[in-house]
Amino acid sequence: MTTHDTRPGTTGGADTPGPLHGGPDDDYTPEQLAALPREELDRLGARYDGVEVLHVEPGPEPGSALEKRAVRQVGLLFGLAGLAAFAFFVVYAGAGWFLPDWQWELGSSTFSSLYTPMLGLLMALAFTFFGVGLVLYTKKLLPHETAVQDKHDGSHFDRVTTGATLVGGLHNSGLKRRKLITRSLLFMGGGLGLMLVAPLGGLIKNPSRGNPLGTTEWAEGVRLVRDDGTPIRPGDQEPGSLETVFPAVPGGNRQTDAATMLIRLRPSQQAAEIPREGQEGFGYGDYVAFSKICTHAGCPVSLYEQETSRILCPCHQSQFDVTQGAKPIFGPATRSLPQLPITVDDEGFFVARSDYIEAVGPTYWNRERI
Repeated sequence: MTTHDTRPGTTGGADTPGPLHGGPDDDYTPEQLAALPREELDRLGARYDGVEVLHVEPGPEPGSALEKRAVRQVGLLFGLAGLAAFAFFVVYAGAGWFLPDWQWELGSSTFSSLYTPMLGLLMALAFTFFGVGLVLYTKKLLPHETAVQDKHDGSHFDRVTTGATLVGGLHNSGLKRRKLITRSLLFMGGGLGLMLVAPLGGLIKNPSRGNPLGTTEWAEGVRLVRDDGTPIRPGDQEPGSLETVFPAVPGGNRQTDAATMLIRLRPSQQAAEIPREGQEGFGYGDYVAFSKICTHAGCPVSLYEQETSRILCPCHQSQFDVTQGAKPIFGPATRSLPQLPITVDDEGFFVARSDYIEAVGPTYWNRERI
């Protein structure tokens, strides 16, 4: 890099050449520039940019065995990148459709447990093949040159000659005649585009489809079981006690929205009980069941004071009165805890009579609509 200018027309220029600006736009009119071939414009632009090419190593001879071998290698890598990217999309979009469900389960050795590693591996392979292909393309198929350049201001002349340089770069790349690389680039670009866009599908899904926020695994006849899967009969709990129960379905004890508090009321509590309107028959004898998910921020509410009949949320200190249908009486929560209607089956075990009749957990914007 030098600090002085020995080139002609280094005082600048403008879009319209004229005597007020000087520089290369005064040396060459737009008509003269348009008449020059691209190669000459490239060399002329380099000279006015203060570029001195020290060494040029041309690419392989067009049509030579060396070029064909390099084109096959690069095309193969770009094609593999495209295949890996499309495979990523197939795994992502096909899970739960024509492939097994992708939901992960503890201790599982099936497709569910391989879903995330497969996505990561395929994405890594796609970018790796793409990167290695670019490196090989640059090293084996493009000409290489060593040059130094002085700094100066831009002008219309610079824009025209720079455009010629860019076009020359495209010409030197050989993409127009190396059809295999061009097609593999298009194939890879489509795959990489799908791979990058596919995860955005989770952001544009209809959250109301199937009402996932308004339903749980509780249903008519589903038993109430402990965390270890054992069912519960009336009389298994002491009056005034609370036990967390889950639906007797596969993975039920890991479904946080289905966690439920089974409470056995004391005689004094049962006498003072005032169920919510329309939910008078939701309990069974001296047993009632309420959602364990706080209606304020979704924390687990299981701190139970049987002396005051209050359920406390440890996160923000909301309190719910069991004898009033788990109505909030203190703290930021504004809705009662949903109550699960319960009964017993033919074998004398507790079962749900239906799912919760309202959405569990915090309020969301369209809760009442769905």
